Amino acid sequence: MAAARDPRPVGDKLVTVFGGSGFIGRHVVRALARDGWRIRVAVRRPDLAGHLQPLGGVGQIVTTQANLRYPESVAQAARGSDAVVNLVGILSESGKQSFEAVQAEGASIAAEAAKEAGAARFVQMSAIGADRASKAQYGKTKAAGEDAVLAVYPDAVIIRPSIVFGPEDDFFNRFAAMARMSPVLPLIGGGRTRFQPVFVGDVARVVAMAAAGEIAGGAGAYELGGPEVMTFEEVLRFVLKETGRDRALVPLPFGLAKLQAKVLQLLPNAPLTVDQVTMLETDNVVSEDAKAAGRTLEGLGIEPASAAEVAPTYLWRFRKSGQFEKTRTEA
Repeated sequence: MAAARDPRPVGDKLVTVFGGSGFIGRHVVRALARDGWRIRVAVRRPDLAGHLQPLGGVGQIVTTQANLRYPESVAQAARGSDAVVNLVGILSESGKQSFEAVQAEGASIAAEAAKEAGAARFVQMSAIGADRASKAQYGKTKAAGEDAVLAVYPDAVIIRPSIVFGPEDDFFNRFAAMARMSPVLPLIGGGRTRFQPVFVGDVARVVAMAAAGEIAGGAGAYELGGPEVMTFEEVLRFVLKETGRDRALVPLPFGLAKLQAKVLQLLPNAPLTVDQVTMLETDNVVSEDAKAAGRTLEGLGIEPASAAEVAPTYLWRFRKSGQFEKTRTEA
């Protein structure tokens, strides 16, 4: 886990963070605030970003309206910035918020705006699994976004985390919520897909280092993973243990899961899409190339926090009696 730093005095350097009000965004904003940046958070709905204000000093964090599908708003948000961070991404498409528009074209628009504004550094949040040859639109457009950014900023820092966890995550929390409601949990693809869950605070620390120019950019993304590699089945069993639930784990072949997802993705706030099932066909772990190049948390001198260390601090709320109920291993 990244070592805690004493907050630095607020300086005159300005960083614009696109997508700074989301799960990863709030932790990035906190890390940047502690480093003394003036922070402009560019979001579609500034009226819903008030929760960011306590993360910094008075006047240190301001919000502004911007949408990556509208270049004029992006250019206005980037104006005067010394560094720009793009965290915008989606896990499923909805209306005009398509993978292509948000993750590929949007990244290009953000980079062009940053360059026009004279920003010295650009940081692009991508993901392990970003690949032009990916069968999943998520991974394919993440890779297209990386290419678009590097075409404008050859020395941009590209960050690819594995599954990110933390108190507000949509990973451990999602499965814990499912276990609370359903007697059965599906092991998609037999539960063999491997993940390397990484703590959101560690990811935020790397983003802040990149914005400050403390790590090199250019060719080769930084791949961030935690200390544990867990299969999908191990993830579910971990969640069940921590929440004190007994649930049946039923294998669900990828083909059947895709048929089910075709129906589910028609629902508002779809719980599962075909694209998400497709992503589960590939392991989500740090590559050997990234390890060899030192483009990992350990390579940056950060000891990654483990899921076993952090996740229990927020999964207790899914226990039948909350924090006062012991898990099976504690009894």
